[in-house]
Amino acid sequence: MSLPTEMTCIAIKAPGGPDMLQPETRPVPLPGPHEILVKTAAAGVNRPDVSQRLGRYPPPPGASDLPGLEVAGEVVALGEGATRFKIGDKVCALANGGGYAEFCAVHESHALPAPQGFSMIEAGAIPETFFTVWVNAFMTGRLAAGETALVHGGSSGIGTTAIMLAKAIGATIIVTAGGQDKLDACRKLGADLAINYRTKDFVAEVKAFTNGRGADLILDMVAGPYVQRNLECAAMDGRIVQIAYQQGFKIEALDMRPISAKRIMYTGSTLRPRTVAQKGAIADSLLERVWPLFAQGKCRPVIDSTFPLRDVAKAHARMEEGNHIGKIVLTM
Repeated sequence: MSLPTEMTCIAIKAPGGPDMLQPETRPVPLPGPHEILVKTAAAGVNRPDVSQRLGRYPPPPGASDLPGLEVAGEVVALGEGATRFKIGDKVCALANGGGYAEFCAVHESHALPAPQGFSMIEAGAIPETFFTVWVNAFMTGRLAAGETALVHGGSSGIGTTAIMLAKAIGATIIVTAGGQDKLDACRKLGADLAINYRTKDFVAEVKAFTNGRGADLILDMVAGPYVQRNLECAAMDGRIVQIAYQQGFKIEALDMRPISAKRIMYTGSTLRPRTVAQKGAIADSLLERVWPLFAQGKCRPVIDSTFPLRDVAKAHARMEEGNHIGKIVLTM
């Protein structure tokens, strides 16, 4: 295949609103050692993309300044030493940036075969979300069969993924969400309890549902006032993993006694700054543990909406409205 020398991509002109996402023409990236070049068919939209656009999440050193952390498409070129895939393979991949483009170079160890029977849109909705949920809820949070997980933002891409994976391994899953449509969607996916955080106290609901025991794992992207409440509804030897801070990085006062009294493990996590080897290990674990679930029909990404690349501003506006259920995906 003869590759073009230039491509259309989406750049951030300056920190600000969705209108700061503007198309540009740039050279097609060359895959480096152990990298593959993917002709992008679909690219997922994620909260970190919004944060980067707002100027709150700068790319790590050496990463592309273009937004976009996950892609799906066809392998069209191989970098030196890249042997995991061949030209023409269909893959989905975690990117360190640059996903909002017609071509994206990614490390071969961060790419996985597109699941059989999945559309490119579905495959493009997998990497960032499944990497995040798998490493935080299962590798770090050690969620196991018979345990109970509480996931805030149950109707988000992270939340819908967590529901499916928790059910697939035999755990009980509780989620919080706002609005009847979102609660219904979570229940349909398999949530054992869906709590409307706008009208109910999730601490009381979790304790009542678990007969006072609490949640073994809490996956939180809210922070702020949720920090104290998560401590209150965590089980003995519970694990809390903080993956985002949508309601603030700081809290005025915190009673830390539950951490000692219940032997709670409280940790945080980021994905993008991890090393190539660390991300590769997550990909290997996904291939071993989650790809069979795709083949068995036990998991399939929930797609909220798709937008052509040129309508990326509308995709970001959709995410910021907070009404989406599942993943928002850009198509080429």
